[in-house]
Amino acid sequence: MRSRRAKEKRKKWTYSVIATIVGLLLIGSIVVVIWQKNKVVEPNAETVNEQPTEVLEPAPPEEIKQEPEVLDDNGYVEGQELPTEPTYIKDILIASKRYPLPKTFAPGEQPEARKAMDELIAAAKQQGFTLTAFSGYRSYDYQTTLYNNYVARDGKDAADRYSARPGYSEHQTGLVYDVGEVGKEDIWLTEQFGESEAGIWIRDNAHKYGFIMRYPKGKEDITGYMYESWHFRYVGEDVATKIVKANSTLEEYLEIK
Repeated sequence: MRSRRAKEKRKKWTYSVIATIVGLLLIGSIVVVIWQKNKVVEPNAETVNEQPTEVLEPAPPEEIKQEPEVLDDNGYVEGQELPTEPTYIKDILIASKRYPLPKTFAPGEQPEARKAMDELIAAAKQQGFTLTAFSGYRSYDYQTTLYNNYVARDGKDAADRYSARPGYSEHQTGLVYDVGEVGKEDIWLTEQFGESEAGIWIRDNAHKYGFIMRYPKGKEDITGYMYESWHFRYVGEDVATKIVKANSTLEEYLEIK
């Protein structure tokens, strides 16, 4: 009887030991699975450092494409509207077929230009030439009337060679004068003035008083206008001297078209 009970007791103990071992193995397996999972999802610092890092370069900015200027047959930009502010380049006010002025820009005759012209005329007088500045500041409205009259008389293509469209005239800056010799009105506003003794003197000396011949001979493709031996623009003595010594134009000095 005792032997049978002892066997049953050993049997139960054996089952208990086996169940304990199986339980421990099962728990160990679960722990291993969880550890492997964490190792994949959350790599340690050493693992991260071992992997090459891909550096992505920033995408290049999109280029701003500017529409090229389209010029009409007479050098004006097609479809161009007058600006709201005048254009200054290197502190110099510019008015040309590419750089128009606002319709409302009305500075009048500029005092520094008037003073310099008076000094130039006085110097010419000492050399025996009686010069006069017979055309200076012109308003937008006056230029409109003048230009339209030229177009009616000579046609638009011809007028665009010697007269600026409204808003494009240098006379609107208040820094320009047309100059002629008193007593020789028959050659005013002609190339003959540039060939006269008075015309040659002002051509060679105007820069000393801050003026340049704005539309010199041989520079028509650059300035956009025919040769005008009588048209002088005030830019200041320093700039005028540089332009004259370089046999240049205002466009070339400012490096613009």
